[in-house]
Amino acid sequence: MLIRKPGFPVIPASEITSQAVYEQRREFLKLMAAGAAGASLAAWAGRRAHAQSGKLARLPGAKSAVPGAIAADKPTSYKDITSYNNFYEFGTEKDDPVANAHRLVTRPWTVAVEGEVRKPKRYDLDELLKLAPMEERIYRMRCVEGWSMVIPWVGYSLSELIKRLEPTGNAKFVEFTTLADPKQMPGLRSPVLSWPYFEALRLDEASHPLTLLAFGLYGEVLPNQNGAPLRLVVPWKYGFKSAKSLVKIRFTDKQPRTSWEYAAPQEYGFYSNVNPKVDHPRWSQATERRIGGGLFEAKIPTRMFNGYEPQVGQLYAGMDLKKFY
Repeated sequence: MLIRKPGFPVIPASEITSQAVYEQRREFLKLMAAGAAGASLAAWAGRRAHAQSGKLARLPGAKSAVPGAIAADKPTSYKDITSYNNFYEFGTEKDDPVANAHRLVTRPWTVAVEGEVRKPKRYDLDELLKLAPMEERIYRMRCVEGWSMVIPWVGYSLSELIKRLEPTGNAKFVEFTTLADPKQMPGLRSPVLSWPYFEALRLDEASHPLTLLAFGLYGEVLPNQNGAPLRLVVPWKYGFKSAKSLVKIRFTDKQPRTSWEYAAPQEYGFYSNVNPKVDHPRWSQATERRIGGGLFEAKIPTRMFNGYEPQVGQLYAGMDLKKFY
């Protein structure tokens, strides 16, 4: 069961990425986006595990034109994004992933696609990296515990992969399985969840342009503690829906049961849409606190679907969102 931890880390101002530095990085990405894919693939081979400091291989992406994909909010600092994480495979404390994820080996890496598709396949990571042009997406991300971040992801819409797989008429849902290797992931000794970790979406949710297959953040490949080498990002749902370190994608005609539904069905439903009107049984979901502002940062109102209601609200037209939480 999820354990809520009071308080958030206070990050010294000297360690926070300045807006000017980030804007310079954005300009560099714009210049490099058109021809940098091959260079990024070559650089990836030399990536090293990310600890609390150090640089990873570059992974540029052109600014996305998908409606809603570039939030106007100020991005959370790289340090906060990479040091305050939920990744229970490496431990349940927020600083466990950055301390333990250096064990994760991300090469070689394959993702199996199976189930109700006409073209099942096992993809090598390099194939997935070259499948579609990389884009930068600046998404608001909201955790069920009440904290949030604004993250500059790099990747492409999951729909780019889905359309190549040609789902059959029976495909209604997509299930995502993450890596579960006890040798690399000390958190698997914890009984908090049954392993491996499973997540799932309806096919129309998975096919929505905002649903991202992410390979990087802040213009670099994903740090291990953030779900390397590739992860799902669904910005209008609570963060645990964005499964990390994917190894299998399965298309099915029946709604899969997800890991948190197994663990605590009274607290975590299949949809897990950000909804300030539907509280968690143990706390309100009406407000949130952005990571990086310190212990006394004022809470801000949580927006319906995390602010993405104009883009995704039609997916749930007519649904009772208190029943289908």
